[in-house]
Amino acid sequence: MKGKVISMKIKESKSRKVFVFFNYIFLAAFGFISLYPFWYVMVASFNTGRDFAKGGVYFWPREFTLENFSHAFKDSRIFDSLSISVERTLIGVVLGLFFTALIAYALSIKTLPGKTFFTFFFYFTTIFGGGMIPYYMLLRDMGLTKSFLLYVIPAVYSFFNFLLLRTYFDSIPAELRESAQIDGAGEAKILFRIFIPLAKPILATLALFIGVGHWNDWFTGAYYQSRPALYPAATLLQKLLGEATASSTIKLGQESNLSTMTSYTSQSLQMAFVMILTMPIVVVYPFLQKYYVKGVMIGSVKG
Repeated sequence: MKGKVISMKIKESKSRKVFVFFNYIFLAAFGFISLYPFWYVMVASFNTGRDFAKGGVYFWPREFTLENFSHAFKDSRIFDSLSISVERTLIGVVLGLFFTALIAYALSIKTLPGKTFFTFFFYFTTIFGGGMIPYYMLLRDMGLTKSFLLYVIPAVYSFFNFLLLRTYFDSIPAELRESAQIDGAGEAKILFRIFIPLAKPILATLALFIGVGHWNDWFTGAYYQSRPALYPAATLLQKLLGEATASSTIKLGQESNLSTMTSYTSQSLQMAFVMILTMPIVVVYPFLQKYYVKGVMIGSVKG
């Protein structure tokens, strides 16, 4: 009987089949629109610049070449900016998780004096700010505008990340903490030995949020960093794309193009820069996606 029930197929109505068909068509079109710009940049980066300038290159390189990348890697700023991005991402993730866990754990304790006030304080200062100029003056007075710490210290706390982690900590039975206290465990031991091991999925999700945020952040370097040598990869990419031919490397490429008839152009070099600076996060992201989905689902409970 059980096998018979399992073998029965649920008959779908005609309208249901039409809906599913057009749903797949819509999702496929949406996916294509989302992915094609990145694919187009990749095709342009592997195509000779002179041939790409003629037009008609849309889905794969017409004249394949690695010359764009070879000239892009001759620019020492690429490695320097990538080094800055990697360092700020790693340090930012560690410090961000550490301080977010401390705040979330403290405010998840129901008997904490002033819990409501501190929660409102963090929320209020998140939605209201002084603006760019006061913020820049604050960073300057703190001596951060000429320092690598500019990327780390202001970003150690995020209200959204705090909210996700505190929501998860709230779901852990209070009796677990009370039992640990009876056994003589202090607050630090309870946090690092009990709460954090139980919160690995949500912590992995927050690590992804913080890491992607640091890697893609071009704004902080562009407007608050006074030393170009400390530009992260995203800021350098924004400068290269925004200033176009102002880059000394690109100018050198154009002069070389005219004199030696090389195949790359400023546009093809820009496409190569985009690929070099975005590929690391594109490669890492799929491996962390499963933690992202699981962590967000956990954090959404009781949200």
